[in-house]
Amino acid sequence: MNTLTKLSGGPHKGYRANHAKGIVVQGEFVPAKSAATISKAVHLQTAASPVTVRFSDATGLPNIPDANGNAFPKGIAIRFQLPDGGYTDIVSISTNGFPAAKPEDFLGLLNAVAASGPDAPKPSPVEQFLGTHPAALKFVQMPKPAPVSFATEAFYGVNAFKFTNASGTTQYGRYRITPVKGAEFLTQEQADKTTPNYLFEELPVRLAKAPAAFKIAVQLAEKGDEVNDPTIVWPETRNIVELGTLTLKAVDPKGSEIEKTTMFNPLVLVEGIEPSADPILLARPAAYAVSYSRRLAN
Repeated sequence: MNTLTKLSGGPHKGYRANHAKGIVVQGEFVPAKSAATISKAVHLQTAASPVTVRFSDATGLPNIPDANGNAFPKGIAIRFQLPDGGYTDIVSISTNGFPAAKPEDFLGLLNAVAASGPDAPKPSPVEQFLGTHPAALKFVQMPKPAPVSFATEAFYGVNAFKFTNASGTTQYGRYRITPVKGAEFLTQEQADKTTPNYLFEELPVRLAKAPAAFKIAVQLAEKGDEVNDPTIVWPETRNIVELGTLTLKAVDPKGSEIEKTTMFNPLVLVEGIEPSADPILLARPAAYAVSYSRRLAN
C-alpha cells in the first residue's frame, strides 16, 4: 500500500490506494439454470439477488484521465446481497492474466516502477525487472484499448476458485464477466478526443435510457491446468459455463459514501465456493484492509 500511495503522489484523502477513481451502480443478478451444475452457492440458486457494482480506473490517482494507458486495467467489484442479510463479492479486472504469481513479485514490480524516474540510470530498475520477469513484461505490453463505456468492457477473474455443486462435484474455475451486447472500444483517434472523465459521464446517461447487462460465467480448468498462478492464462478451448445475468439499472447517488465505507473482499465466500491456494488471491484481503482502514481514517 505504501508503494502504491507513493506512485500516485498520495495519500489522497478518502480514496483507495489503487483503483481510486470509481463509480457505483445498483442492479440485480439472476442465475442461469446451468449455475447449479457448478455450485450450490445460495446466490446461484436464488431467483434474483440485489447487487452493488463498482467500476474503476487503475492507479491511486483519483483524477486520472479515463483513456490514459495507466488507467488500465479497469476494475469491477460486485457485491451480491444474500437472503440472510449477508453478502458475497467478486472482484475482477479487464485483463485475462496478472503480472505476478506471488505478492513479493508484484511488490517488486511496483518498487521498480517507483525507482524508475526520469533521472534513473539505464537500464532502469523497471527495465531490469521486466527483463527477468516475462509475465510482468507480457502484462505491461498488453494492448490498452479505451472502452466505449464501462458497460462495454469485459472483465476477468484472474484468480481461480473451487466450485462445489449439490452432488459434491468440485471443479476449479475463473470468472468471466462479459457485456451481453459485446465489448466495444474506441479507436486511438477517438480516445485522444475524450474528456478526462468520459466513462463517468457516459454511464449515467446510458443507464437513464436503458439497463445494461453482463453475463457472468466461469471458465473451468481441465486436468493439468495451473489453478494457483494468475499469470498463466488457460486456453480458450476450456469449457465456459454461464452462471447468470448481471443487470445494471442506475448509478447510485450515494456512490461516494458507499465507495469510502465499502471494502469489497473476494474471500467473503458462501458454501459452494472456496478459494484456491493462489498466493495473490490469499494476500488481497489483507492489502485491501490496510487501504480500507487508511481510507476511513482520512
